[in-house]
Amino acid sequence: MPVLPRLSSFLLIGLLASAAQAADVPPQACLTKAEQRAAVASHKAISLAQAIKAPRQRARHGEVVRARLCHNGDKLYYVLTLLGRSGKVITATIDATSGEPVSAR
Repeated sequence: MPVLPRLSSFLLIGLLASAAQAADVPPQACLTKAEQRAAVASHKAISLAQAIKAPRQRARHGEVVRARLCHNGDKLYYVLTLLGRSGKVITATIDATSGEPVSAR
């Protein structure tokens, strides 16, 4: 098989996988780093360290590989992407005001 069709097949698979992962997250707008710092400083959100503790203490999912502070309307929440010990990728949503888990997939 020529290299170009194989490369385009891999790119298509990657795009489909990222679109499927994005579909798992509710409609949202994620904050910039400056907006995140302001939300934590004004006590509208807990710190990222506190949000990371929540899923680890409850289920010991694994390592956090990505963390975003997002809002849906006036509600703030952390969307954490975790890599489990089994190699499975898990997305956990944590309420940014209370630290309570909202969902995990």
